[in-house]
Amino acid sequence: MQWGILSFIFLSSTVKFMFAAIPGAAFDVPFWQTYLANIGGGILGAIVFYFAAEYFIRRNQKKQIAKREAAIAAGLEYKEKRKFTRTNRFVVKLKRSLGIVGISFYAPYFLSIPIGCIIVAKFYGKKKITFPLIVLGILINGLLSSGIPYIF
Repeated sequence: MQWGILSFIFLSSTVKFMFAAIPGAAFDVPFWQTYLANIGGGILGAIVFYFAAEYFIRRNQKKQIAKREAAIAAGLEYKEKRKFTRTNRFVVKLKRSLGIVGISFYAPYFLSIPIGCIIVAKFYGKKKITFPLIVLGILINGLLSSGIPYIF
């Protein structure tokens, strides 16, 4: 076993799942080891960021309020952050077209584990099926992201 490469795959897949398995094929690590390291890191990242999403959302709201109050206290004009950005519109469009299954499967894969899990938790955090769908999406997408480097 090549523990250094597997550790790198595991740790990098906690943040950016899609590209984490590429070094496994480059260093001739067996497919099943790359796959297990990739999905293990992805699931660990999903656990951390999905269940901490409420904390991150509240922290961001408090930070925005503090910025606004500091600007007002200093007598500066505070420019409100745009709520309907191109990215936000895209995410809402995906939510409406793909639904809970599509967002749970593909947001952590294409955006990144932290951002995708926070978005899924924000939209569907109250539903019990959401986290198992994220894990299922990581297992299926892990086959793709681990398998493609070994094919090519």
